[in-house]
Amino acid sequence: MNQIRPWLYIGKYRDTLDYRYLSAHNITAMLLLAELVEHPGITSLYLAVEDGEALPSKLLAQGVEFVKAQKEAGETILVACGAGISRSATFAVAALKEIEGLSLRQAIHIVKQAHPDSMPHFKLWQSLCDYYNEAVPWTEIA
Repeated sequence: MNQIRPWLYIGKYRDTLDYRYLSAHNITAMLLLAELVEHPGITSLYLAVEDGEALPSKLLAQGVEFVKAQKEAGETILVACGAGISRSATFAVAALKEIEGLSLRQAIHIVKQAHPDSMPHFKLWQSLCDYYNEAVPWTEIA
């Protein structure tokens, strides 16, 4: 699990299972992209997002709205997928873009600085570019 911002972490499914680890990092909300995990005192949203497939706009909007609402409520959010590399990075980039008004290029740079393993799958990255109407070639982030 890596901290992107004081309110935002990116991680993998295994991180979501360890309640003591989550508590130690003050995680109070989780956007889950691998499978649903629930803990007392932690708000969870599970979205069935497949790696390597285009990301439906509705799911992207739902995930980003969840992160935005949790941040506005003062919560610390973990965005987690199976390996903490592709799907979680995609949603972390979108959240930074919307919350901080960054470009996709700026947001992926911040995510990769904090979590160097981050690499949205080509189709997920293309979905972000299409959704936000920004043309950032995947080869520039790979």
